[in-house]
Amino acid sequence: MKRLLALDGGGIRGIFSLEILARIEAQLREKTGNKELVLADHFHYLAGSSTGAIIAACLAWGMSVKEVQELYLTHAVEMFRPAPIYRRFWNKFDALAITNMFKRVLSEDGEGKVPALLGTKRLRTLLTLVMRNHSTGSPWPVSNNPAARFNDPNLPGCNLNLPLWQLVRASTAAPVYFPPETIELGGKLQVFVDGGISPYNNPALLLYLMATLPCYNLGWETGVDKMLLVSVGTGRSRTGSGLLRGDQMNLLRNISSIPEALMSSISVEQDVICRTLGLCKAGEEIDSEIGDLKDVAPADLAAKRFTYLRYDHCFTPEELASAKLQSKRGFALDNVLLIPFLQEIGASYAEEHVKSEDLI
Repeated sequence: MKRLLALDGGGIRGIFSLEILARIEAQLREKTGNKELVLADHFHYLAGSSTGAIIAACLAWGMSVKEVQELYLTHAVEMFRPAPIYRRFWNKFDALAITNMFKRVLSEDGEGKVPALLGTKRLRTLLTLVMRNHSTGSPWPVSNNPAARFNDPNLPGCNLNLPLWQLVRASTAAPVYFPPETIELGGKLQVFVDGGISPYNNPALLLYLMATLPCYNLGWETGVDKMLLVSVGTGRSRTGSGLLRGDQMNLLRNISSIPEALMSSISVEQDVICRTLGLCKAGEEIDSEIGDLKDVAPADLAAKRFTYLRYDHCFTPEELASAKLQSKRGFALDNVLLIPFLQEIGASYAEEHVKSEDLI
């Protein structure tokens, strides 16, 4: 069975994802009896957008979940270092600190002096990082699959020769928060921004397509007993306007709320498609009309393309109220004060929903 792991974007809410991944790793270690097992030993193909790209790259590198957690906890404040005042019209945070961290962690020498390329042998799994090519206006998922069309070493702009740190940095270049990342491709400079500014902030469906469509040159077999797709979210909240009247929804409010609403809606829709194509064995209710889509008639099993697990949580009003009590900035993607809250909710969710029998 081919095992795929897809990781959503969501800023500091990646802490929530890491609690789920820690539970997955612990369950696999217990099930296999291998106390040193890391997720790169179990999954064959990882994909991530934005904060999910950081986690996916680190896991594919061979890091344990605990090591990635320590990376986040140690560098969380540093990741969101305010930009100089004169730059804040363009971006809220300075990218220097987070860039230096990526250069150091994703280097051949561990010091940042010899950058690892996308084609490095240090990556222990296949890996896809999702970003948006702002220059062309298109989603840009890039993988280390040696058979991929643009990974031909004879091409002048072979993707395998791109620095891994730079691709992760591009996938996390959220507009407003961080400046874009400019990458030279075939002698041309192109501008990239966060993978969340594409349909693939939840990259689960994209990962399945990249593993199976002929154009991606992998062609893995499909079927509930031949492919497992695990999708991990960063937690979500309702994006409705609540008790606001129509005449209170002014230009400034729409500018601040519409991007999040669109990203959340697209992410849920990607989840629905995966549950429709696959045999869903884990996942919270989508809504009160369609439920969780876990009920499948035996006659329909043959049509399912993969076994599917979706680990994500829609935060309740009570949980969100608790989060806001901890910080006046509420549920913002850059609010590092939410870390204890995200750890607590994530660990509780993981203990209830992650089952070893679903993973093997």
